[in-house]
Amino acid sequence: MKLNHTFFALLAAGLCSLPPAALAQTAKDFEDLRNELKALRAELNQLKAQQAAQPAPAASASAWNDRIDAVELKQKDAVVLGDIPGSFRLPGSETSIRVYGHAEANLVKDFKGTAPGDTFTNLMEQPLGDVRGGKSSLTAQTSRFGFETSTPTGVGTFNTKLEADFYAYCGSECNRGRLRLRHAYGEYAGWLIGQTWSTFMDVDNLPETVDFNGPPGATFRRPAQIRYTYNNPNLAKFQFALEEPTDGAKGLNFVARVDKAFDWGNVNARLLSHEQRVDGVSKRGTGFGLGAGYKLTSTATLMAQYTRLDGDGDGAYLVGANYPVLDNGTLRLDRAHGVVLGLTNAFSEQLRGTVSLGMVRSRHKLGDAYVDAYGAEGNSKLVQWHAGMYYLPIKSVELGGELIGGRRTTFDGQQGDMLRLNLQARYLFN
Repeated sequence: MKLNHTFFALLAAGLCSLPPAALAQTAKDFEDLRNELKALRAELNQLKAQQAAQPAPAASASAWNDRIDAVELKQKDAVVLGDIPGSFRLPGSETSIRVYGHAEANLVKDFKGTAPGDTFTNLMEQPLGDVRGGKSSLTAQTSRFGFETSTPTGVGTFNTKLEADFYAYCGSECNRGRLRLRHAYGEYAGWLIGQTWSTFMDVDNLPETVDFNGPPGATFRRPAQIRYTYNNPNLAKFQFALEEPTDGAKGLNFVARVDKAFDWGNVNARLLSHEQRVDGVSKRGTGFGLGAGYKLTSTATLMAQYTRLDGDGDGAYLVGANYPVLDNGTLRLDRAHGVVLGLTNAFSEQLRGTVSLGMVRSRHKLGDAYVDAYGAEGNSKLVQWHAGMYYLPIKSVELGGELIGGRRTTFDGQQGDMLRLNLQARYLFN
């Protein structure tokens, strides 16, 4: 397997510069830590001096030794442990480093026809008609690993993140299996530069699924971007981003977003301006999104999001939207509407489950254009549901099972049904 040289360059830069990650820590916090270490060393020296000056019985000597061992251990932990949960610091460094990831295997069985081009759900290309006896698949290509770092500065932390899996598409000649960059960014003082989830994507209110792709009807995109975040806890969190263009386009996409958290959950609103281009003909479209999460109980959460989008050449700003169509020199953008609903509950520390529903519908009169371009097989409506569970038999091991069903309806009224079972074993580290 040939590994991407660009990825290794990014990997080396991330490990050597040790700059993304999580919990903010200021220079004052590190000064407090240094003071604590000085106090620990003083206490340790005092204990050793007292032990040497006042020999004690065996039982007392054992107690002295236990105390000394405890202080030495605390001092060692204070030096080595990092500020991100599960992280560490190298000797002489103030940068916290966390290595994480998981190995996983998925077994997929289709009871109806299997859509082309992917191991996981692809309702947009589900075979039409009464097709039975789909294929079975077994893959570990969605296993992943990553690195997070956090470095304190005088005015906050400098964070980085680098993450990859083995699910890169390599064309029809092979079945993925190549290294793929998922996240690679730096974050400081409200600015984020690099590749990560789109600012237009509502990650917080996307239901968990065993299926890697999840339901249509939501944004699922990781573009390169420049993002600025202004967070006022008393008001809201505001974000503005320039993101890499959709396939074939030349102009950057612009996203504006506002989020507000409450004791009972969260809400957000998102705006998008994006360019679509086919054979040199360009048109700018818009997108709008709303999302919310509501805590029904201490263990159950209801999630919902709505997205309206004008066309999508990547099929990622709104999964399930039709591609743009060039119709006699006019670029037509599908005005698609997507809805995703989810209900998740943690039944215990070992068992959690989620049911979700995704829907996409075309509202633009694209029928004639799609008949000319695609033989009427553009999608008028998509509906897909998931019912899944995760069981944790031991720490760091998750066993998942999910039943998935869906229906694709085209502009000319044809339908294709999907029914599949996805079983998963996942082994997490850190």
